[in-house]
Amino acid sequence: MSKDKIYADHQEKIPPFEFNRQVVEVFDDMLGRSVPLYRESILRQAQIAAQSYRVGTRIYDLGCSNGNLGVALCHEMGKRNFEMIAVDSSAPMLETFAQRLSELQGGNRVRVEENDIRQVQLENASVVIINLTLQFLPVADRDELIRKTYQALVPGGMVLLTEKVVHENAKLNDLEQDFYYRFKAENGYSQMEISQKREALENVLVPETLETHRQRLQQGGFTAIDVWLKWFNFASILAVKN
Repeated sequence: MSKDKIYADHQEKIPPFEFNRQVVEVFDDMLGRSVPLYRESILRQAQIAAQSYRVGTRIYDLGCSNGNLGVALCHEMGKRNFEMIAVDSSAPMLETFAQRLSELQGGNRVRVEENDIRQVQLENASVVIINLTLQFLPVADRDELIRKTYQALVPGGMVLLTEKVVHENAKLNDLEQDFYYRFKAENGYSQMEISQKREALENVLVPETLETHRQRLQQGGFTAIDVWLKWFNFASILAVKN
């Protein structure tokens, strides 16, 4: 696994962050050092999805990136048959995912699709996973995706949503941000790297409050909603269709 050094050197002009080949090559290192409890979140979501999957339905992974969730799900499902559609708009990410699947026993149960997740026709789903993805969509498009997700789920189906969040209380938001930057520093990122990455993500990753996510899910039709994992300004949510 290559180490993330994308922002290790001073850059006069920092381009907006994108999921290009350079990012793909260091992506797992970036995730491990930038997303608290990432491996725990992926493992538990794979286990929840495996337990909740219904024969004859589909699992969707919207914003699947390099396939960590899909690979974990294949392991959790063992020899059980299932259908998963994994969607991402980054061709380099999907190339990496497809290569991993080709080397994985039972990897043919996952179909990768290069597409804008807003354009995907969702249907007959028992589980929809949206990991660290909604935050990259224009805010105006987020309600519609959740509404489409709800409509696509069979009764009792669920959505698993993980997002970086902000706190509505300014003091608590500052505290959470402080501990997040402390987490990154503890994982070897310099203050320059943290600052330049923050600038690259400005207006690209737009986080919302946990309450906003809850309200969006409720307005989309969900009534059973739980925050099952939270670390300062990162949260994983589970919502079930009645």
